[in-house]
Amino acid sequence: MTKPSLPELLHAAVTAVGGVERPGQVTMAEAVAQAIDDGSHLLVQAGTGTGKSLGYLVPALAHGERVVVATATLALQRQLVERDLPRTVDALHPQLRRRPEFAMLKGRSNYLCLHRLHEGVPQEEEDGLFDPFEAAAPTSKLGQDLLRLRDWSDDTETGDRDDLTPGVSDRAWSQVSVTSRECLGASKCAYGAECFAEAARERAKLADVVVTNHALLAIDAIEGAPVLPQHEVLIVDEAHELVSRVTGVATGELTPGQVNRAVRRAAKLVDEKVADQLQTAAEGFERLMELALPGRLEEIPEDLGYALMALRDAARAVITALGTTRDRSVQDEDAVRKQARASVETVYGVAERITQGSEYDVVWYERHDRFGASLRVAPLSVSGLLREKLFAERSVVLTSATLKLGGDFNGVGASLGLPPEGTAGAAGAEDEDVPVWKGIDVGSPFDYPKQGILYVARHLATPGREGSRGDMMDELAELVEAAGGRTLGLFSSMRAAQAAAEELRGRLAKPILLQGEDTLGELIKTFANDPETCLFGTLSLWQGVDVPGPNCQLVVMDRIPFPRPDDPLMSARQKAVEEAGGNGFMAVAATHAALLMAQGAGRLVRATGDRGVVAVLDPRLATARYGSYLRASLPDFWYTTDRNQVRRSLAAIDAAATEAAAVDAAAKAPGQ
Repeated sequence: MTKPSLPELLHAAVTAVGGVERPGQVTMAEAVAQAIDDGSHLLVQAGTGTGKSLGYLVPALAHGERVVVATATLALQRQLVERDLPRTVDALHPQLRRRPEFAMLKGRSNYLCLHRLHEGVPQEEEDGLFDPFEAAAPTSKLGQDLLRLRDWSDDTETGDRDDLTPGVSDRAWSQVSVTSRECLGASKCAYGAECFAEAARERAKLADVVVTNHALLAIDAIEGAPVLPQHEVLIVDEAHELVSRVTGVATGELTPGQVNRAVRRAAKLVDEKVADQLQTAAEGFERLMELALPGRLEEIPEDLGYALMALRDAARAVITALGTTRDRSVQDEDAVRKQARASVETVYGVAERITQGSEYDVVWYERHDRFGASLRVAPLSVSGLLREKLFAERSVVLTSATLKLGGDFNGVGASLGLPPEGTAGAAGAEDEDVPVWKGIDVGSPFDYPKQGILYVARHLATPGREGSRGDMMDELAELVEAAGGRTLGLFSSMRAAQAAAEELRGRLAKPILLQGEDTLGELIKTFANDPETCLFGTLSLWQGVDVPGPNCQLVVMDRIPFPRPDDPLMSARQKAVEEAGGNGFMAVAATHAALLMAQGAGRLVRATGDRGVVAVLDPRLATARYGSYLRASLPDFWYTTDRNQVRRSLAAIDAAATEAAAVDAAAKAPGQ
């Protein structure tokens, strides 16, 4: 039997999921197959509606080696494991003459821990252990969640938190889960043979395709201890998110509350002198943090340096003591000891990292209204880490609807540790440290110039750092009125979103939903079901909303979403580029804004019949020098600054949608 061709396999898979083959999808599949065969790296920009998951799954399954697929969102993980992979495997099985296996793998804290469920949680305030199920009143929300978790533990096959519907609070989940550092290990745990996390790892070891998330991929790369099975091909979907997820995993934090927890957990297990040393260091750190002002610490102040050295040395003494003392009066001592060690090691690790001081780290204070001050440390850049850990020894395919910023892939490539496109193939191919890669844009099935308008409100005043922006509110109200509702408002801050919602609720007879007033899922569902409704919010809405059809016909951005000038990490990165002779503003701030704007504008056209307007209420997109770079990062909508034209267009789109809805309702009416 001859080996089936890639087009034949793709056709079978697309038919199985009820889709339509698109030219971009075919181009993508061929490029992915080529990269896998060559052992090279590929960046693929594939617009919404291309069918990119099949564009990489089919060549990956056809190749036959183990593949890891890492995604940023739970929604895409679910789509892959519950829909795309089962149907694709069924469709390809007859032609491949084998049935590829697939599995989902997440970090350990995503799985129910049977030891903690049955034996209780090490108690911090008092001696011994306590049973959270008895301690929490059954009538309280926590008590109800815990009872539901206990019932669910008997029924679930996976123990995966995301399979529990409806979900539970983080507080409830923390009572029945452990981090990898707190885990006793399958060989030492009475429940090791039944462990959900271990079962997931075993399934992953046997699978041809392992679906995971960016965070676990980052942990696998950074911590050196492999958590993912050996694989020959890595596919990173939603790759525009990867750098921020890796940065998050590589960021350390110290708070007084966290340090005091470590003190409480260790106190029972070490002698009084060692425990007192950590207690004293914790008190000194807490006093300093009460005075901490938000902002970057370019040099560590002397008093903070002493406090951190005291914490580090005391934590090290506790870790040493934990290894030599036993206290038989402590019930389930191994679990208590493991949790205490994990807490103290975290304190030691962050204190040591900041004390040592690396030119590649950024240190800053943060202050939160509810949680007080924290001390944070993050890498200035993760590009070197990604180049070394991600692109060595395997073929990597990165894909997203937004990878090409300002017309090329080099901005995103640089953040991933890749040299400018083309240089590795020429001068650097001999150098094993320089990854060979190429970028392709397979386009979109949508006709953006006919389906959408990009409107920039050039006549408005340039937004300042503060201020009510009365002219912007007038413009927003007029646009929403012309659109008949149907508006997704994307704001650069929660304060701006709240101010706009409050203002428009007073002016318009349209329902205005505001992020934070209900769960995101419920808000999006309400928005999608009612054409007159508007939804206003901030960061998660820029990327997380998929509402095809006439109920989202106006997407408004209040301003260009540059990082805040007082963002310690972004401003440090910008400064580092400038000191190296580059353009820090373009490399950091403009790239950050371009990526968010491309994601935000992508909310408008989600299907071939969608029509609408992306309105940017910031004149700098039309007038500033960097405006052309930002516009080149957006879908190729028809562009205008004519406010009257855009109002007429919105009114016409609204009228057409209203008429279509009336015809549809009449067709469904009884007797028709």
